[in-house]
This record gives sequence, structure tokens and C-alpha cells, in this order.
Amino acid sequence: MVATPVSCGYRRPVTGEQPVGDRYRTYGEPPYRVVVVHGGPGAPGYMAPVARELAARRGVLEPLQTASTLDGQIAELADAVRRHASPPAVLIGSSWGAMLSFLVAAHHPELVRSLVLVGCAVFDPESAREVDRVRLGRLAPSERAELRRLQDRFLHAEVARTPPDRAEVARLDELLLRASHVELLTTDTETLSFDAEVHAGVWPAFEALRASGGLVALGRAVRCPVLAVHGDHDPHAAAGVRDPLAAVVGDFRFVLLERCGHLPWLERGARRPFFEVVEEELARVGT
Repeated sequence: MVATPVSCGYRRPVTGEQPVGDRYRTYGEPPYRVVVVHGGPGAPGYMAPVARELAARRGVLEPLQTASTLDGQIAELADAVRRHASPPAVLIGSSWGAMLSFLVAAHHPELVRSLVLVGCAVFDPESAREVDRVRLGRLAPSERAELRRLQDRFLHAEVARTPPDRAEVARLDELLLRASHVELLTTDTETLSFDAEVHAGVWPAFEALRASGGLVALGRAVRCPVLAVHGDHDPHAAAGVRDPLAAVVGDFRFVLLERCGHLPWLERGARRPFFEVVEEELARVGT
């Protein structure tokens, strides 16, 4: 059985408009004790396939982040869990969403029952520098130059005044998908939109926190069980997630999926093992 959304509070803002109202979708029936958290930052919607699969057995909340600062993203997700979920909840985050879930667990431990970090961003600057090297090494020379240009474009401080067009967003997504996966079931990630202003506003502050060592130190404030699920083909080095967390989180487990890239549910060979691992963890923590 595949559950469908029963509620949607998302309305895409026009350029320059301030966020108005709630940004979330719900799947299955309440209570919503599982929260899926998208990455980007600024790429809402792509956790919908995960939410639909998990909602066959429980209620799932999918917040759609809009805050354009690091502190704002943390506060926004914490508020969504308080208002629309039934905390303490299991947070299942992907990529940046995994890191954001970790930050919420560190700052608001009362809200989080368990963390599942999927294809998490790495925790140390050395591993972070390797991510682009691995991606670029999987592309043709002309594509490498194009990927660098598009990445610089999306991180530029003036991106809010000259937002990337749809073609640029689609091309960046295509290059990143090909450089980050083994055998994709689909190239449709179901992302609702990409907000380059959010990405440009959040990422530099996060990189500064990571470079300072403060990011890893926050792991000592995480009180809940943490499971990291990582693909062996993910450009984000497994050791850059596993080793720092193992050193600071008391209840930590790590699962490496074979023939798996950055988004396991899109991988032909890893989709089923991925959901089996997640379901086992949800059963373990009683959700």
C-alpha cells in the first residue's frame, strides 16, 4: 500500500515575498511521529518518495524549509516538529537535511526520539574538500567546468538579485545526480523548486561552523540514538560521517549500503535494502 498526502500547507512564494503561513505536507494518519527532512539547502519536496513509503505504516510529516539563515533553518524545523508532529519524533534527514536534523537534535533534544542520517554531509573540512574532487572525477572534462560554474553561481552572494533560471537548476541537478549515483531508477527527484537564495544564505555559515570544530562538538549534546545510512558510491566520504560521530555520540550505528549513491531510494540496487534498514530502526525505537 502506498499512502498519499492528506494535507498540504505549502505555497511557493514569489520572488522577494516573505514566507506566509505553514510549509509542510503530511502523509498517512496522525499522530506524525516520523519527520522527513529535505536537503539543499533550498530544495523542498524531494523526500516525498520516502514519506509515501513510510506512511504505509505510520503518519509522516514533511516540513518544507524556507528560512535563509543557518539559525533560521534550525528554528524553523524545530517549530515544525513542535506544531505539526508528535514529539519526540524520529527525524529522517537526507544530505543537508541530515545535518540539519543533527543540529536540531543537539539544540532541542526534547524534540527528537531518534535520528536517521541518510547520505549526510561530512563533518570535517578535509572530507568536505574531497566531495567535489570525487564528483568531478566522475564527469567528462567539459562537464567538470560546467559543474564548477553552476556551483559558484548558486553560492554567489548576489544570487537573490539574479536567481538561476530553470535550465540552470535542471542542468546542475542532472550533473550532480550522474556524479553521485550508480544506477538510477529515475531522474525525477520530485523537488518542488530550488531556492538559490536559501542555499546561498545558509551554506557559508554552516561551513564556518564545520571549520571551527564546533559542528562535531555539538554531537556531545545529542541524547538520542543516531543511525547513519550511507552509500558506498556517495561522493561524501563515509569516514567523514562515521568517524566524527562515533567519537562524540553515545548511541551511534553506521550502515554502508552497497552499489548506492547519495539518495538510496533512487538507486536500483539499494532502494529495498535502504527501506529495510529504516523500517528496522523505526521498529527498534517503537515508531
